[in-house]
Amino acid sequence: MFARIFQLPLIVILIGICSISMILPAVDAYLARDLHVARTFFYGSILFLFLTSMVAVATQGYEPRSAARSHLIALVATFAGLPLILAIPVVESLRNTTYLNAYFEMVSSLTTTGATVFDDPDRLPRALHLWRAEVAWLGGFFMWVTAFAILQPMRLGGFEVTPEAHRQNQGKRFTQFDREIDPSRRLVRVASTMFPLYLALTSIIWMLLVFAGENAHVALIHAMSTISTSGISSIGGLANGQSGFVGELVIFAFLALALSRRTILPADNRHIVLGLRRDPELRMAVVLIIVLPLLFFVRHWIAAIEVHEGENVIAALRALWGTAFEVMSFLTTSGFISAFWGDVRAWSGIETPGIALMALAIMGGGVATTAGGIKLLRVYALYKHGAREMQRLVYPSSVGGAGADARLIRRDGAIVAWLFFMLSALSLAAVMMAFSMTGLDFEASMIFASASLSTTGPLVAVAGEVPLAFSDLSSIGKLIAIGAMILGRLETLVIIALLNPAIWRS
Repeated sequence: MFARIFQLPLIVILIGICSISMILPAVDAYLARDLHVARTFFYGSILFLFLTSMVAVATQGYEPRSAARSHLIALVATFAGLPLILAIPVVESLRNTTYLNAYFEMVSSLTTTGATVFDDPDRLPRALHLWRAEVAWLGGFFMWVTAFAILQPMRLGGFEVTPEAHRQNQGKRFTQFDREIDPSRRLVRVASTMFPLYLALTSIIWMLLVFAGENAHVALIHAMSTISTSGISSIGGLANGQSGFVGELVIFAFLALALSRRTILPADNRHIVLGLRRDPELRMAVVLIIVLPLLFFVRHWIAAIEVHEGENVIAALRALWGTAFEVMSFLTTSGFISAFWGDVRAWSGIETPGIALMALAIMGGGVATTAGGIKLLRVYALYKHGAREMQRLVYPSSVGGAGADARLIRRDGAIVAWLFFMLSALSLAAVMMAFSMTGLDFEASMIFASASLSTTGPLVAVAGEVPLAFSDLSSIGKLIAIGAMILGRLETLVIIALLNPAIWRS
């Protein structure tokens, strides 16, 4: 029976999974005695399971002519079409919002962006907050699975920068995907291997937050949001929580999992520590997490001396932690705001440049993680290429060392990384122009575009001099943000690969 289920089209399987997942908010609403919301999710689960069963019967035995094309189309359909179904319980539960707002929320959650048009958390019932976090949690797991089951064999999603991608014939990667790999079997194997780990990590975060004093319901939402790097909170942020510094320390530690794929799946289990030490993404992330907070700290400390607060050790430590947490949070594109972030300004009296947080979010986390952005491996390839070119200016006849893999990253990997960087810059410019045509000024357009493309929704509240909100956007602006979030999650190379003539040849 399960073998037949896994042979169905991917989008049909995902609709069935989302239909079953509606049971959790239904139970939560029932326990909270919110019977209207409970009925909405319960009836929605039954209805969509019935419709999914009918579609499953109709598509049974379907065999796509091209597995690569079928799965890339399924990726686009998942992030653009699946929220159309997920938004229905939201609209029916609230009864005082538009379908566009509900669709925006579900696209934001599924892409792990964490943006919201409901600025007041009290406007949503607790079950809807749980539903947003659960959809983001499922979206994060979906990105995990598709990264290793679909994008890695096709050398997309950041894997095109790795040395292994340039040892193979690039012109045949799509046909190899079709001929050498059973896609459904690979999806099942990867999902069955990674789901217990994903669930276990979420449970550990949840229990640690509860032990730190957080409310169990809030802790579950924050745990789901941490592992999926969505930054969703049912209480308006960590500052309103009860776990305090210990809770933020737990979230900080588990956000590190989004810095590199090696933190979850090391290349060689016999040398895990050595592999992590040599991992370029993790090394670059550690440098950023150490150096940037220190630079910000020195800047604020100099300003604090002028207002006679430089000797306040407790305030200095709180400001240092708040800065370090924000660097980790925005580098992994989660967007959690530390409860100590306000202490940074209170200590020195000056703001931390929002452009720095914006740059961290655009840079993003590791390849094959739930983080968005350009990805650290691409940034590393560009850095190594630039460093090598600077060395050649001084020593034109020198030979680059560090082995064949390093040479491949500096040469072929840097070319692909630069191509992606230029496509990302063009996408950012296009989205900014689209936002500006809705009446936004340059700064607001840049912030909204960066937050949407990097899938870091909370960025809009801290990047500018004045906090912004997605609720301020017009209907056209929300549609632009929706398209940008989908594009940022899928990446432009996936869209270009879908338009590649080779993938459409039978």
